[in-house]
Amino acid sequence: NAPAAEGHPEAEEAPAATDQAAAGETPEPSEEAPSEDAKLAAERLDSLLRLQAEFTNFKNRAAREKEQLREFVASDIVSLLLPVLDDIDAARKHGDLQEGPFASIATKLEELLGKQGVERFGEVGDAFDPNIHEAVLQQPTDEVEPDHVSMVLRSGFKVGNRVVRAAQVAVAAQP
Repeated sequence: NAPAAEGHPEAEEAPAATDQAAAGETPEPSEEAPSEDAKLAAERLDSLLRLQAEFTNFKNRAAREKEQLREFVASDIVSLLLPVLDDIDAARKHGDLQEGPFASIATKLEELLGKQGVERFGEVGDAFDPNIHEAVLQQPTDEVEPDHVSMVLRSGFKVGNRVVRAAQVAVAAQP
């Protein structure tokens, strides 16, 4: 196994390589096979690019999860406030919230919830959508197109795309 042994092929080539180095000549690397340094650099670059992609995916996933958590918490808060919002809505319909401190508080509460992405839905004339409306009854009428909301019994609420409560509605039917 010793390359310096007589008759060994490496032992015979070694003096020739030493003679080239002594003469100031450098052996030319073969153009077919990339050098070990180039292979290592390519591997490290590939590893770095993969790591960078993983980190970008992690950041995007974390941002998505954060937004989902925010919507979930907001929908929980809205579900707790539903009786209060129903009372405010009923007071407005009966004319009890024209002006005064309670009207101001109710308006501020609704504006604050609106800034947090809370939307009230369920209007007369909306197309009936079973995903967001709960049909309580059918009402024959000419005032609204068939299969549209003819009366809102209780408003619905959603946060982002998440429905907190479906709107209870009457659906128009042909008379």
